Amino acid sequence: MTASSADFPLDPPIPFTVAAAGASVERGSAEVFELRWIAEAQNGCHEAFRMLVERHQESVYRFCHHWLRCPEDATEACQDTFLRAWQALPRYRPKARFSTWLFRIALNLCRDRARSRGARNRSLTDSFTFEGSVGRTQEEWPCPLPQPDEAATIEEDLEKLRMGLASLPQRYREVLILAVMEGFSHQECGDILGCSARAVESLLFRARRDLTAWWESRPI
Repeated sequence: MTASSADFPLDPPIPFTVAAAGASVERGSAEVFELRWIAEAQNGCHEAFRMLVERHQESVYRFCHHWLRCPEDATEACQDTFLRAWQALPRYRPKARFSTWLFRIALNLCRDRARSRGARNRSLTDSFTFEGSVGRTQEEWPCPLPQPDEAATIEEDLEKLRMGLASLPQRYREVLILAVMEGFSHQECGDILGCSARAVESLLFRARRDLTAWWESRPI
């Protein structure tokens, strides 16, 4: 952990499982509630921060899992993200969405963790799941996926896709995870990655091109 759990207001820590974050809040009013929770949490309200964690923990964990491809590392990076967020919250200003700010923290932690575990030679082809694919159309994916009735080939295609994603440069994997799997706009991706929306568009184009080329050149 890069931050002390003693600084975190939730005891015991929230388990980072796939939960219906913010399920009791109507989608249309969620942003209004979130702004109120942020203001209250900045004034030291632990319960308000708990609501923010519950609202965002699923997507932050999913992002960390996609990036690190290891459930244990993803859980620690996710918890560290909220530890850092709590500590930095007094300095947060809503110029960007709260989720964008959180993901910027998560991205930096994932990068740090990947560098620190480099000596352990962990495989780049660990489990890669598609929790973020719900509700997206086939055309939004960067390579051809099978139709639902092609169940016999799904596992082979997913394994091939895991390998393809692992083969991409880090900057390409990051932009695909953020834009395609997490659904951030080009501007939001740029805010997280520290580049312009136009640069994001260019990265996405090259990432899709390279992944498609890899896919077509390596039949399973």
